[in-house]
Amino acid sequence: MSKFRKSGNKELPPISTASLPDIVFMLLFFFMVTTTMREVTLNVKIKLPTATELSKLEKKSLVSYIYIGEPLKQWQTKYGVAPRIQLDDQFANVSDIGNFVIAEREARDEAERPMMITSLKVDENTKMGIVADVKQELRKAAALHINYSSRKK
Repeated sequence: MSKFRKSGNKELPPISTASLPDIVFMLLFFFMVTTTMREVTLNVKIKLPTATELSKLEKKSLVSYIYIGEPLKQWQTKYGVAPRIQLDDQFANVSDIGNFVIAEREARDEAERPMMITSLKVDENTKMGIVADVKQELRKAAALHINYSSRKK
């Protein structure tokens, strides 16, 4: 019966920290793989219009974005308050869209070029005239697969 006798002077062993570096590196790799960095700094205000019938884009790596909206406050002194076009991180004119599409097409793999999508992120208060001009330039550049971004109603 001496095996089951409790002795008051027995201490708990210290917690092993041998697996702690493994756990830290696992978390580090998890966040490195799952985190995406914002690729474009928006210089225009965009509040997407609402829609009811939406479909999700499957392969977002094939999408090139064109942003159209009113410039942010910091840019209004230089560009005014009229809606502007933003390609990547800079403001552009309608005539720059053809070169943008060609550059985006050249950056893609040969097999992915026919599946390339141009997505228009347009502010809900923007007049349709500038959107029609952008669409006309996209037709000239043979970028015929166009998507309008919106949010769910």
